[in-house]
Amino acid sequence: MAHSISKLRAATAVVVFLIGAGAGRAEGPVNRSVDSVHQPVVSRTDYVLDVATTPKGLAPGEIDRLAGWFDGLALGYGDTITLDDPAGWRGGVAQDTVGGVVARYGMLVSHEPAPITAGHPAPGTIRVVVSRAIASVEGCPDYRRGNFADVAGSTTSNYGCASAINLAAMIANPQDLVEGHAYDRADASQSLKAIKAYRDAVTTGAGGLKQESSKGN
Repeated sequence: MAHSISKLRAATAVVVFLIGAGAGRAEGPVNRSVDSVHQPVVSRTDYVLDVATTPKGLAPGEIDRLAGWFDGLALGYGDTITLDDPAGWRGGVAQDTVGGVVARYGMLVSHEPAPITAGHPAPGTIRVVVSRAIASVEGCPDYRRGNFADVAGSTTSNYGCASAINLAAMIANPQDLVEGHAYDRADASQSLKAIKAYRDAVTTGAGGLKQESSKGN
């Protein structure tokens, strides 16, 4: 009888321990790897402006309207400017005029096709599209699973949040997180310029040490 009571007490203690452990565990993702489940998410917004054109470029007043629109958007690095011109290559003068306005902001018009936008530019107009990407990390900070003992051997739910948030904040062009940059203009002579300049430079000690005297004249 005493042996049965001891077994019952031991079983009860195990049950209480498991219940207590389960009560202290918060819900959240279980990640048994060292890769963070939190990664920057890139979202893109396309801003559209249709400007009137003429055979000699843009219609009167359209250059100022375009520049004011760029100012309102705070156009800068990371934005992509594309053109949707119903005239195609026949509208080259108007496209060059828009490119001149864009150049004032230290930017260039992309030669890539413009993204699909609502509606179509009317004949006699050219659509300027500014695409802006933003990187953000959803669900951070995440304290659903804290720093307590975990029999699953997984990382905490907040693991990787700091690195992901810092990366999203520091990236100059969030679009680089999606596709990066292709380097297709490899030129060995360009990479060797700095090395050649370093090797050809005269060392600072080549002329000997300058003689100085502590005695006054």
